[in-house]
Amino acid sequence: MSNRALLPEGWAPPIGYANGIETMPGKIVFVAGQVGWDANQKFRTEDLGLQFEQALKNVLEVIGVAGGKPSHICRMTVYCTDKRAYLNARPELGRIWRRLIGRHYPAMTLIFVADLLDYPGKIELEVTAVIPFATQQ
Repeated sequence: MSNRALLPEGWAPPIGYANGIETMPGKIVFVAGQVGWDANQKFRTEDLGLQFEQALKNVLEVIGVAGGKPSHICRMTVYCTDKRAYLNARPELGRIWRRLIGRHYPAMTLIFVADLLDYPGKIELEVTAVIPFATQQ
């Protein structure tokens, strides 16, 4: 395994994220904020869940270019413009996460913001991945 979730003794386990990640030496990949648009930079929907799905697919495409897999994601920052919509969509977002990422949960931070640069974006994902040297070709 390329990384390990860190859970201090006596702490309750987090749900849907890790408090910290320990990783092996490797190639570090920084992914700029990815929004819910397609490869042509066109939004196909204003639905938060569908934008999240597309943004997550975009992240996976970018790390894939470097030989990365979902399990190589060590840190993610999520920026969202609508707290109520996010909270209401949590079950759907969890299903999307498990379908695309599985049961791997990186260290994550969720920040609610007034707006995003790219309209009508509602969610943006920023990621750091570490691809272990052993998996590089």
